[in-house]
Amino acid sequence: MTIRRWGVATLVAATLFVPGLAACGTQGVDQGSSGSEAPAIPDDAKEALLASTKEITKGNFRFTMKGAELDGEGSVHLPSKSAQINMKAGDGEFSMDMEIIYIEPDSWVKLSIKGADGVPGLEKLNSGKYQHLDQSKIKNADGLGFDFKDVDPAGSEALTRAVVDVQKTGAGAYSGTIDLTKATEAGMVDAEAVKGIGADAAKLPFEAKLDAQGRLASMTIKMPAVGGGTPQDLTVGYTDYGSSAPAKAPPASETVEASPETYELFNK
Repeated sequence: MTIRRWGVATLVAATLFVPGLAACGTQGVDQGSSGSEAPAIPDDAKEALLASTKEITKGNFRFTMKGAELDGEGSVHLPSKSAQINMKAGDGEFSMDMEIIYIEPDSWVKLSIKGADGVPGLEKLNSGKYQHLDQSKIKNADGLGFDFKDVDPAGSEALTRAVVDVQKTGAGAYSGTIDLTKATEAGMVDAEAVKGIGADAAKLPFEAKLDAQGRLASMTIKMPAVGGGTPQDLTVGYTDYGSSAPAKAPPASETVEASPETYELFNK
């Protein structure tokens, strides 16, 4: 499941959690509090993993991501119907930095694309400004939308349901195997790439860490080489449960209305 040499439109959409390219990572186990008494962590390892994703559905957390030539981080704050995502993607020849802010019903995107000379309207995409988006012009929700009814971009609940076997290996630490053919609806899983892995997709190694309150802190799936690529780790991680800050709208002085080229790029 490696990132191929993408066209501009495909890679831009990919960094907004099109399945298969968004992979999240964390630097450690979050010890933050959600403001409630810590629940008992189930003794059964599989039940502990299933329970670990419940707090994510409340939509108040930060996340980071890591996978191949893709890095990112962001926050979700369901109480204010807002979210912010920052992504970096590239393969040496092509690179893109993107920041997107959602404050329902508005959203803004700021892009910096390199290595795409000759793309019509590139100078407008690289304006250095936040482009305010007209939601009525967005046809491809995967590209510019955010579903506040399904706040987890990685789909960790689906991933934990797809765990085949798991053992507790230490305090808050678990490892085992996962069947990705049963989790193709998860945001970080590309159904076509799963097919490319073949039978091994049903028994991929993974590691997970829970925080002191039993909430998922990180989950790493060990991916084999596909299509001439190299093996890689795809990791989704969560921190700051219950204490994420609402996203802030960019200053008016740094905002312009989105160009037709922006809608064309994302709506493909």
